[in-house]
Amino acid sequence: MPTKTSEARSTEVRARAEANFKKEERAKEGAKAMLEYQTNSRIVREKMSRLKALRLAKEAADKEAVAATVPAAKIKTVAAAKAKSGKR
Repeated sequence: MPTKTSEARSTEVRARAEANFKKEERAKEGAKAMLEYQTNSRIVREKMSRLKALRLAKEAADKEAVAATVPAAKIKTVAAAKAKSGKR
């Protein structure tokens, strides 16, 4: 028959083992959460980079389109002014 001291030691050992197990579980969960956080951060940075590249490309295309239409409009205006005045 086990004695009280033996039972107390057994209980202490069991409590310590459970505490260590819970501590290890928390550490694993923390590492997993950190990995998820870092992965999500990387995904967000990649999306932002892609969207920035798209925005810059669109702005450049818009700028080129405006630049292409402005000279054509000026040429037409100059040609129309010359035609009105009868000069060539």
